[in-house]
Amino acid sequence: MNDQSFGLTEDRREFRPIHISGFAREANDFYPTPDWVTQTLLNHVRLRGPVWEPCCGDGAIAKVIERQGLAVHATDLADRGYGQGGVDFLTTERVPAGCQAIVTNPPYGDGGAERGAPASSRLLLSFVKHAISLTEQCDGQLALLVRFTWMAGQRASSLMSAGPLDRVIVLTKRIRWFDMGDATKQGQHHHAWLFFDAQRDRAQPPAIVFG
Repeated sequence: MNDQSFGLTEDRREFRPIHISGFAREANDFYPTPDWVTQTLLNHVRLRGPVWEPCCGDGAIAKVIERQGLAVHATDLADRGYGQGGVDFLTTERVPAGCQAIVTNPPYGDGGAERGAPASSRLLLSFVKHAISLTEQCDGQLALLVRFTWMAGQRASSLMSAGPLDRVIVLTKRIRWFDMGDATKQGQHHHAWLFFDAQRDRAQPPAIVFG
């Protein structure tokens, strides 16, 4: 869960987080993606590099991809000491030069401490729509980490079906976003990677795999 609002119009209606964990949330909902989550993606797809990570945070996803021998162009709206800060994904008009894939854990918009944050579905839908557009523009690939239940929404499913969805990689373990030792609670959500490929055979249905 990354921290960007991406310039979306702020929704002033009452906002309720999807889940209350019992712990104080990190500022701007920033939680690095555990290595095993990215490795699960790489176990099931072959990325065409270089890769763009547009919500790089502290480099959690980018570093795992780089260990596979792929170059990564890392950017983020915030500067967390890794990659290039100050880059608003939703205002970009094309992928960085040479990049053939986008891989990221997009902002869910849960808000946390920022009670005026936009509704999570609206933020994520805007992000996914723009990411698919950029992917098709460069004839590339796209991998997005989302909550499994998000895919069942009418608008989300319509958006996914309209894009070059190649496979859904369901994580069979729940993600723990932080380590509080013995006090760490089990993750509350199931997640999946959505993998799009503009070069796929669209006559074939998307696959669903478990990892």
